[in-house]
Amino acid sequence: MKALRIAVMIALAGMVEVASADELPGSHYYYFQTSVATTHFDPKPDHVNDQGLLNLERRSGTGLIVGGAFFHNSFGQPSEYFYLGKLFWMPHTGKTVYAKLTGGLVHGYKDEYKDQIPFNRYGIAPAILPAIGFQARTLGGELVVFGTAGAMLTLGFKF
Repeated sequence: MKALRIAVMIALAGMVEVASADELPGSHYYYFQTSVATTHFDPKPDHVNDQGLLNLERRSGTGLIVGGAFFHNSFGQPSEYFYLGKLFWMPHTGKTVYAKLTGGLVHGYKDEYKDQIPFNRYGIAPAILPAIGFQARTLGGELVVFGTAGAMLTLGFKF
């Protein structure tokens, strides 16, 4: 099942173009990341802090992003998040520090946990996730805040 999810994520990232008119050909790249630590701001006994995140993004030279993530939500349920976003490089950092904002659809909050995220109608809900990140050559990391529920630290690499 994980192999199928990864294949779908790669296919989706490859099919969606996020280039703009002023982007140089070949200036896009892919970025893969996984979770290394998660904390909940108001921990509950049924919260899970091991999300097993597998996230793939296609990043353009202009900072536009398209991505998909597979993870276990805060209650251990298999979930997905497909999104568009933008990187905002911090001045005077040589493109090493950035703010990131993504927006998309999340799926996977079910049964007794379906009301744990707003607007979860039909099992799919809109989501907006801010992050602060760094990138040093091919390695990177982010601190992602998921609503008022918690934050996740990720590590990744570009290729």
